[in-house]
Amino acid sequence: MTSPPSAPLKGRLSVPGDKSVSHRALMLSALAIGRSRIGGLLESEDVLATASVLGAMGAGIERLDDGRWQVDGVGVGALLEPETALDFGNAGTSVRLTLGLIASHPIVATAIGDPSLSKRPMARVLDPLRTMGAEVIARSGDRLPLTIRGAETPVPITYELPVPSAQVKSAVLLAGLNTPGTTTVIEPVPTRDHTERMLAGFGAPIKTETDEAGRRQISLSGPAALEPMDLTVPGDPSSAAFAVVAGLIVPGSDVTVTDVLLNPTRTGLFDTLAEMGGDIAIENERISGGERIGDVHVRASRLKGVDVPPSRAPSMIDEYPVLAVAAAFAEGETRMEGVGELRVKETDRLAAVTAGLAANGIQVESGDTWLAVTGRTGLSGGGTVATHLDHRIAMSFLIMGLAADEPVTVDDTRMIATSFPGFVTMMEALGAAFTAETAPVS
Repeated sequence: MTSPPSAPLKGRLSVPGDKSVSHRALMLSALAIGRSRIGGLLESEDVLATASVLGAMGAGIERLDDGRWQVDGVGVGALLEPETALDFGNAGTSVRLTLGLIASHPIVATAIGDPSLSKRPMARVLDPLRTMGAEVIARSGDRLPLTIRGAETPVPITYELPVPSAQVKSAVLLAGLNTPGTTTVIEPVPTRDHTERMLAGFGAPIKTETDEAGRRQISLSGPAALEPMDLTVPGDPSSAAFAVVAGLIVPGSDVTVTDVLLNPTRTGLFDTLAEMGGDIAIENERISGGERIGDVHVRASRLKGVDVPPSRAPSMIDEYPVLAVAAAFAEGETRMEGVGELRVKETDRLAAVTAGLAANGIQVESGDTWLAVTGRTGLSGGGTVATHLDHRIAMSFLIMGLAADEPVTVDDTRMIATSFPGFVTMMEALGAAFTAETAPVS
């Protein structure tokens, strides 16, 4: 697909439900005793994979005529052993959190995924789950396919995260639901807290405290009984990021993204864009389902380079590729530190971003844990980007083409459906015009 320079982007739009919240809403509904209904669920391939594997372990899950999803939960401790392998496709969050669910249930399951997911390391999650009593047989490096045997008598642990990771924290807490005693996760650097918020909403006995060293300690008492609930998933800030950046870098643009999740552990990109001089405002701010949401209104702006501190990485780790695109149109250097986690995403995103920017005339350097982009040094665009089956790389560079001097081409867009199946349609509604060799993702 090729993205040519665009006329000003104009309009209001909504983005799909937040993927992180969607995964967790399905999982906790499946563990509740009774019927839950979920509105605004992201119907992407990743989230549908979560629904499929939970159904294979006994939960009753169906889409209603009104667009909501109905989940009949089996209760904590009552997951069934699946008859066939659980196929997670490309869903990294789904497999890591599901491994936590299985770890404290006395069942055996095999997890498989697509070629991209099968390259991603699982050791970070499996290490604490083994300590709790789970047994794992896996390929070298704890990669998929792998087989996990949940513990007959799981053991509660106190686990300090060696690196910031909401997925690891969530996997341990989910395992703690069916573990007698108190399971505690200590995080020196705060990460996304959707799991804690939603566990509390479903009635789990969970508490969060901050110790004298400033570390967050999240404790859960098990075994726990979850209550069913009806909830609505807010708009995904990671999906909103593409329209927001496009609105800032395409001259003359004025774009509003409505009903966006504004959890403070997820708004690092918006904070950074404001520091860069972006005309970005939060409107209609309100609380829904325990989460802060609002409308993000942006106008085209003259951006300047900034230093992005490593402490901000957990709140925007998925948004660095599109931030790098924004930096390509800013004056001066934007330096991003503490982003080594990007090397173990769907692909090595640091390498992919560096190569993609360089192919389109942007001055860029990177190291093991940092990325530096110098914007406005010459003509931009004209190159082809290798996406390496990574949806965020594909979408980020399609956004780049809208503001570049020459069109930008990405080698594949099929994987965009894993997280944002309506991306192309949304951007075209604002005024973008993409061309594709085959039918565009919609």
